Amino acid sequence: MKCQKCDRQATFHITDLVDGKPSELHLCEHCAQSFLSPSQEEAAQVLPAMAGLLAQHLAVGETADQLARLDQRACPVCGITYLEFRKHGRLGCPHDYVYFAEQLEPLLMNIHDQTHHIGKVPKRCPQGADQQTQLIRLRREMKDAVSSENYEKASELRDQIRGIEGRNLSSESMEEKDPES
Repeated sequence: MKCQKCDRQATFHITDLVDGKPSELHLCEHCAQSFLSPSQEEAAQVLPAMAGLLAQHLAVGETADQLARLDQRACPVCGITYLEFRKHGRLGCPHDYVYFAEQLEPLLMNIHDQTHHIGKVPKRCPQGADQQTQLIRLRREMKDAVSSENYEKASELRDQIRGIEGRNLSSESMEEKDPES
């Protein structure tokens, strides 16, 4: 195939979109080089746009650094990191909604158009969310105590966990006996 600007052999085949329609150019190496190299006037128009693209790219790099720092943050109650949440799409405990609130609000608004729960609540544990959070925190502390071989503290934490679980079981059995209350 011949170059569209001269009679040499075309080695570059360029497809441009002009008004949404593909436009093909078949050029030799020399013509392609002059076509792809902007003139002084074109360069003066293109450089500010390229500077804007470079600034945008640097901002993306800054965002990546911020995300890397955010991924290292871990909930003090359950220990889940933001990276784990992003990977699995699940939070570790109810406290995560508070701890990661700044990052979750835009996500929740995008998905649900709301930032607070509207709808049904589990019958067996509507007021027990704080107790669940406390249980998760105590279990994590107990695991850490066992890891550091502090068995006295681990046994105290175990007793606290059993006490909370015992209260939950007794309140559930009361609800089963008297379903109207």
